[in-house]
Amino acid sequence: LQPPEKEGGLPRHVGNKTECALLGFLLDLKRDYQDVRNEIPEEKLHKVYTFNSVRKSMSTVLKNSDGSFRIFSKGASEIVLKKCFKILSANGEPKVFRPRDRDDIVKTVIEPMASEGLRTICLAFRDFPAGEPEPEWDNENDIVTGLTCIAVVGIEDPVRPEVPDAIKKCQRAGITVRMVTGDNINTARAIALKCGILNAGEDFLCLEGKDFNRRIRNEKGEIEQERIDKIWPKLRVLARSSPTDKHTLVKGIIDSTIFDQRQVVAVTGDGTNDGPALKKADVGFAMGIAGTDVAKEASDIILTDDNFTSIVKAVMWGRNVYDSISKFLQFQLTVNVVAVIVAFTGACITQDSPLKAVQMLWVNLIMDTLASLALATEPPTEALLLRKPYGRNKPLISRTMMKNILGHAFYQLVVVFTLLFAGEKIFDIDSGRNAPLHAPPSEHYTIVFNTFVMMQLFNEINARKIHGERNVFEGIFNNAIFCAIVLGTFVIIIVQFGGKPFSCSELSIEQWLWSVFLGMGTLLWGQLISTIPTSRLKFLKEAGHGTQKEEIPEEELAEDVEEIDHAERELRRGQILWFRGLNRIQTQV
Repeated sequence: LQPPEKEGGLPRHVGNKTECALLGFLLDLKRDYQDVRNEIPEEKLHKVYTFNSVRKSMSTVLKNSDGSFRIFSKGASEIVLKKCFKILSANGEPKVFRPRDRDDIVKTVIEPMASEGLRTICLAFRDFPAGEPEPEWDNENDIVTGLTCIAVVGIEDPVRPEVPDAIKKCQRAGITVRMVTGDNINTARAIALKCGILNAGEDFLCLEGKDFNRRIRNEKGEIEQERIDKIWPKLRVLARSSPTDKHTLVKGIIDSTIFDQRQVVAVTGDGTNDGPALKKADVGFAMGIAGTDVAKEASDIILTDDNFTSIVKAVMWGRNVYDSISKFLQFQLTVNVVAVIVAFTGACITQDSPLKAVQMLWVNLIMDTLASLALATEPPTEALLLRKPYGRNKPLISRTMMKNILGHAFYQLVVVFTLLFAGEKIFDIDSGRNAPLHAPPSEHYTIVFNTFVMMQLFNEINARKIHGERNVFEGIFNNAIFCAIVLGTFVIIIVQFGGKPFSCSELSIEQWLWSVFLGMGTLLWGQLISTIPTSRLKFLKEAGHGTQKEEIPEEELAEDVEEIDHAERELRRGQILWFRGLNRIQTQV
């Protein structure tokens, strides 16, 4: 225990919270534990049985000056009490402790404490007289038995005020929160109710580790996936569990096939025993302060503040990165579809591409590169937690995005081809079509290029939303980089002063206003596209699926099985996956 940060405050806890609570209790009894530590330093401890998550207790053996030994033990109250044959009375005299007395303490002391969310710890001791042979200290089961109960204490681990709200956000985002703990089931249930993991009126399960194992194993003691599938969807609290139970639950949820999509499992842990479960999970969160090195090594993400709310932030950032990629794809593919069709069709009909090589380079290198930076720097918002999570094989380009890409491409193609073939009549200027090879840049083609760029500029704002939202300006001023890039890619300098290198000619104010007006039309067109329900457009397909295992023909995987060993077979399988993935990327590009 460290001195409080503020005068009159509580002492600061450094290390295990349970140990610190017991030390705080000693100070309240007006006893200084430091005096005991000075009298019996760590090197004088005869034997230490460290905490074990299976037996739920720890013990320390001291050797007295007369040659006798005394063992102190503490641990889960109902487990340690079963090893107690005596109990200290109010005046400190040991008296017989029968099974009936133990049941009374469980009902009158432990259960009421646990139901209020207190962690109950039993403190006990045992004396080994000096005249008897020294016990076999390696045989822990024979040593930690026949104890005398000193007391049962209740320790409250208060729920942080921000945790219930964080759990509510997770549940709203489609994430089911489950508690796996070594605590008493009544304690675990009470804490789960405070946190919001359990809600009144819901159909849920709270199990102890032994009951969980009994339900998931067959007569031979083997774990069956079908039995796990009957339990885990409703399971919310698993109490008095072992690290093996935690790993079994994680593996069972990952291997489950009762839903169409494979479940994505994230696990939090801080102890060495949590390592296997953290490693098995899709995402492992280790505690940065209380976590052991083993837990940190096995995890994918380390929470530096040991706070559950940081997991919510990780979810927000994960979804934000996914959405940022999708936003840029929506913008990029719209630009490419229009540019390729205009360049190819224009060249076929007019014998000259309306968009010159330097102009195409400007669009691809400058606008698209900066647009990717602008769309990728969108900060995450709470709105990301208002939708369900994506599946593991969800395509990057959804049907809604495909609707936006094709819808905006249609508008832009109509505008560009109208200007290309009727622009000289609309603006009463000379036609740029069929111009001589080395003719100076024409106003006609400059208007086509300028309008094309303006449409991309305003469509960049449309691309900020990929789920059919109407308000594309929401939060736009929260991203200073986006605003700066949109203003920075404004092409007035290139069009007005680019001249022959950029194949541009100066435009009048009226021509500029028409270019901007047609560019702004993409915003209005986007609103029209949003009104069309995606469900009605059955012909639209998603794109960007991952390669599924079942998509690989068995005959290709099993080819020449007789002639090759296992390692070669795995290598061939990997090559097939690699080439199929490469072909898919080429097809999408």
